[in-house]
Amino acid sequence: MQTIGTNTVVKMIAAAAARIRANEKDLSALDSATGDGDHGTTICRVMDAAETAAKGDTSGKITELLNKVGWDVMSVDGGSTSPLLGSFFIGLSEGAGSSAELDAKATAAMFEAGVAGLRQQTKAQPGDKTMIDALVPAVEALRAAANGGADVTAALRQAADAATRGAQATKEMVAKFGRARNLGDRTRGHADPGATSISHIFTAFAEAVGS
Repeated sequence: MQTIGTNTVVKMIAAAAARIRANEKDLSALDSATGDGDHGTTICRVMDAAETAAKGDTSGKITELLNKVGWDVMSVDGGSTSPLLGSFFIGLSEGAGSSAELDAKATAAMFEAGVAGLRQQTKAQPGDKTMIDALVPAVEALRAAANGGADVTAALRQAADAATRGAQATKEMVAKFGRARNLGDRTRGHADPGATSISHIFTAFAEAVGS
């Protein structure tokens, strides 16, 4: 696929919500090892809200659709996940601009703005065992692929692979944020649930665009 438009963005968000629902129990089990065990339930609420907002949008504009998704996600009772992902989607909206169709480079720019939006809500850096550890490499891979001439489908596949690797790498990290930080070295050996959720979301994005 050379470009994505509003219909594809809706499809991507719906696919991500479905994949998160399918992995709800596993995500909560991951969270039980280092947190309070509710991440699966929380991220499901967040992505359900995102899907509902996306499917209900009538603007026909990527930027307005994503802005609505972001603010609806912000309103969900989802602990830290709601403001983080809400800010991510609002950032995507700002990055999308007024374009009706986004090629790979424009898609990369959109996701870079999404990362910038999310990072306004957290001081976490790569290596701190958070969703940043999957999100940053995913978007960096997306940009590299786009700059290398890949189309949107191939670029998102690269992003999904990088997100998965990033999530897996959190197994060897010590948590520095959230309730998990109180466990110190005992958080080693467990993947971060937030990073794992991001890997699922990007995998779903890639599959939706590629199908």
